[in-house]
This record gives sequence, structure tokens and C-alpha cells, in this order.
Amino acid sequence: MGKQVAKLKVMCARSMHQVVGALTDAFRRDSGHDVELSFGTVGALQKRLDAGETADVLILGAPAIDKLAQAGAVSGATKIATTSVGIAVRDGTVAPDISTPAAFKQALVSARKIAFSDAAVGGSAGIHLAKLFVEMGLADAIARKGMPQQSGGEVANRVANGEADIGMTLIAEIVPIQGARVIGPLPAPLGNDTTYAAAVTSGSAAQDAGQAFIGALTQPSARGAWEAAGFTLP
Repeated sequence: MGKQVAKLKVMCARSMHQVVGALTDAFRRDSGHDVELSFGTVGALQKRLDAGETADVLILGAPAIDKLAQAGAVSGATKIATTSVGIAVRDGTVAPDISTPAAFKQALVSARKIAFSDAAVGGSAGIHLAKLFVEMGLADAIARKGMPQQSGGEVANRVANGEADIGMTLIAEIVPIQGARVIGPLPAPLGNDTTYAAAVTSGSAAQDAGQAFIGALTQPSARGAWEAAGFTLP
């Protein structure tokens, strides 16, 4: 008897698409299991789950996984990685001072155009930034020169091609884009780290394969891939 090959459906927060995609390719090769990856913002994935869509493995923000665990929808949660909202400028340009909240505010006031994740898309960075702009008294300035984007990659692209002076989104979404460089996370105490967790759904028929997949994402040899992609590990 050969070992049972499973077909896993995985729903995953999209800021991790590059690193999870690469680690999944390796898992497919090593295990023989078939894996279908589906990426979206945490908000969009939550809507799909609420509408009755199912998956074998969920990789979402830790609070969302905790909630599902309390409801009995998933069993056991494994913390995967953390990323922060970062600030990007174009390669080769002088970075503004962002070391304190006051300096960061001045940098935004001085910027010609500012790209950032659009809160309406439902991603954690966009929702945090929308609140932050209001708290910092910058809502009017952002309304004038803000460039809300549909994804973190688009935020970094606006900076890389010179359309925006400053971009803000999850560091993990800036790192893959050539021409944009991360100059730091939001200065304390303005930052908000996003920690992602993974769990196998209670209704999955492929529990063992699901756990093996989560194991492949968190094995020590994967650490370099996560760190290169802009994540810190628990």
C-alpha cells in the first residue's frame, strides 16, 4: 500500500503569498500531497468563511484563528510569523527622519504624495493606518495627497516608480518589490505588529496532511525564507 495522498485546500493571508508559495512547492515535492493555495486579505477570507466556504488549513491573523478555535471550527493553532507596518521610499532617495511620531508626522506633511493600503480592502495594515491618520490629525492632508492602493505590492510599486514619496504597508509586502526600500517600521508606539497563525479546520478530512503542511511552514530550515521575506518568527 502506498501512502494516502491528500488534496489540501489552504486559505492564507496574502501578505505571505511569496514565502508560503515557495514553501508549498517544496512541501508538494517532499510529501506528494496536492495543495491548492487561495490568498486574500484577512477581511476577505473571513467573509468567504462566513459565507460557508471551507478549507483544510487556514492561515489568518492570530485573533481570527483564536476566535475560530473558541467556536470549535479549528483545532490547535500554531503561530507562524509576524510582520509590521513599514515605511518605504524609492531606492536612491534620501530617507526622511521617522525615528519619532513627531518626525514621522513631519515626513508625511512634507511628502508630495503618500501611498498606503486602502482600509476598504480589509487588510490589517490599511485598517490600522486609517485609524492612525485620524489620531495624528492628518485626515485632511491624507485626503488631499493620499493614494490608497488595493494591495501592499501596489503601494510599493507607487514608491518604486516615483509616483509617491512615501509608502506604508506591511513590510512583508514591500520587500519583494524592486526599487522600493523599507526605511523602518512605524515609530513606537504607533506600530501594530500582525502575527499570523495556522490551524487545521475541524471538518477537514485531511487532518494529518494539514498538520504536516503547517509543520513544513514552521520547520527550522524555513526560517531564512521567512526572514528574507520581511517576517520575524516567534
